[in-house]
Amino acid sequence: MALLARVTSAMAQIAPLALADRSWDNVGVLVESPAPNQKNTVMLTIDLTPEVVEECLRKNVEVILAYHPPIFASFKRLTLANTKQRIVLQVVQAGMSVYSPHTALDAAAGGVNDWLASLIDAAGACRPIQPTSVDGTPPSPRSAATTTTGIGRVLQLAAPKPLEEVVADVKRGLRIPTARVALPDGWARDHAVRSVAICAGSGSSVFQMLKAPVDVLLSGEMGHHDVLAATAAGQAVILCEHTNTERGYRGAGASPRACARCSATTSTLLVAGGRTTYPLRWWW
Repeated sequence: MALLARVTSAMAQIAPLALADRSWDNVGVLVESPAPNQKNTVMLTIDLTPEVVEECLRKNVEVILAYHPPIFASFKRLTLANTKQRIVLQVVQAGMSVYSPHTALDAAAGGVNDWLASLIDAAGACRPIQPTSVDGTPPSPRSAATTTTGIGRVLQLAAPKPLEEVVADVKRGLRIPTARVALPDGWARDHAVRSVAICAGSGSSVFQMLKAPVDVLLSGEMGHHDVLAATAAGQAVILCEHTNTERGYRGAGASPRACARCSATTSTLLVAGGRTTYPLRWWW
């Protein structure tokens, strides 16, 4: 079986594409080489930037597993003048293919959002904000309470924890020195936290799906007015920057699982390539 087919099969078990938010997302095989280079190497990255493409060329990569889709909008032409189009042309010329799981991996059991929840409280009860069955359909009312896949997460902590401890856990788990924190009036650093809503990347639209109040919203980024609305409603907000809420999953979750499934039949190497896209620094 070709390497791209093995990667596709492995990812279908880890993060079924039916879990992705197809209303806007672009997932699955995005670039399929007509002449694979047979290098039998997979590059795992968050963003397929020009720098990552160069690394793929140096390391003889055959399949690029890019968390963020490098192709969103349609192309009317493919030229070297456009950065995104140039990336696609370089990939095809080098005999490489590209697969992107994105929101399917966010929504999967044991996926990015579950990993974020585990940084705060691995013993807490964690459920999707909007449950979705692995076939992409809404679960029945009876099974919704036990469904482990879907959009976002709500974490009920096993025991209340001071806000400053929650922030410290997140910073430690993401390996970041600072985070942005917005507090409601009257809150202090030691305010007891019992529940956290979680969305990797950008959380504003996902948090609008919440059916019950929570103490804290955790995401990479949110709109200014969405943060103001949350604090006015008595919710603290922790923002860690978009890429920071996703990058750590490469080693903690995706790499070992994909390796285990692909390497059963081939000597596939997964290289955790790429760098932080924009290393911003914030307070707290």
